[in-house]
Amino acid sequence: MSMAPAVDAGLALLILGLGLWIIAARSNFAAVVGFMTYGLMLALVWVRLTAVDVAMTEAALGAGLTGVLLLGAAARLPAEAPGGGPGAGLRVLVAVLCVGVAAALAGVVLSLPEPAPSLAPLVAENLPPTGVKNPVTGVLLAHRAIDTLLETVVLIPALIGVWALAADRAWGARPGALTPRPSSSSLTLLAQVLPPFGILVGVHLVWAGADEPGGKFQGAAVLAAMWVLVVMAGLADLPKVTNRLMRYTLVLGPLVFVAIGLAGIWTAGAFLALPAGYAKPLIVLIEVVLTLSVALMLGLLLAGPPKERA
Repeated sequence: MSMAPAVDAGLALLILGLGLWIIAARSNFAAVVGFMTYGLMLALVWVRLTAVDVAMTEAALGAGLTGVLLLGAAARLPAEAPGGGPGAGLRVLVAVLCVGVAAALAGVVLSLPEPAPSLAPLVAENLPPTGVKNPVTGVLLAHRAIDTLLETVVLIPALIGVWALAADRAWGARPGALTPRPSSSSLTLLAQVLPPFGILVGVHLVWAGADEPGGKFQGAAVLAAMWVLVVMAGLADLPKVTNRLMRYTLVLGPLVFVAIGLAGIWTAGAFLALPAGYAKPLIVLIEVVLTLSVALMLGLLLAGPPKERA
């Protein structure tokens, strides 16, 4: 007898329990830890669904990056909301709405025809002209490139919004949320040993992303995590927000993406279209430069607004 149904049922029950824990937790820290665990369990679900690319993105961005951001926010909030938190009526209303949304989603899934509609055959048919073997990369960089471009560009206004929270007197300083932690031999050792391996993993994810599960967002999240680790250990410092090299790197990826897209008007007949025979090299180029920009954006978003230091 196969163990797969038992594993799937166990994952479903565990995720449901974590969801209830996140809602019911009184401590901000406990709720964030539950959220991060919830994201990791969702990554396992995506692996069970053979969506490895989505699983890596969920683990790196959904659980990892978002979890760290929430931990930073929880550290700046009181342990419990003033006034004892929301009342019983509001809790019941939220619970009813959550159950309603879950029931609606379950109804949609159960009402799907057999076999369920899928764009996979159409993707497989149009994938060879791109030169890549990973259907996710082919769709994101060739067939839905405008979505990928906007997802990348939107990070720049987000970073500007974070920097706008700085006090006027702190403008031009370094981001202040990632100040080095008190001296710790274990943290220092980890920051010295782990980054070389993390950089190799990040580079591999980007390079292999054209033909295997991986890509720029997953690789950029790993590289940003290694940078944050080194900064937190006090082995390196963050650049000032006025640093020109940093600013050029932030816009490098989107600018190259837009330039290749504009060139496609003359070489392939449409904006963001890729000329035949050059699609794969251009896709790899876009992935590489976007990785640098996205990794820097993610690290700076975690670092927070500029802050005066003693």
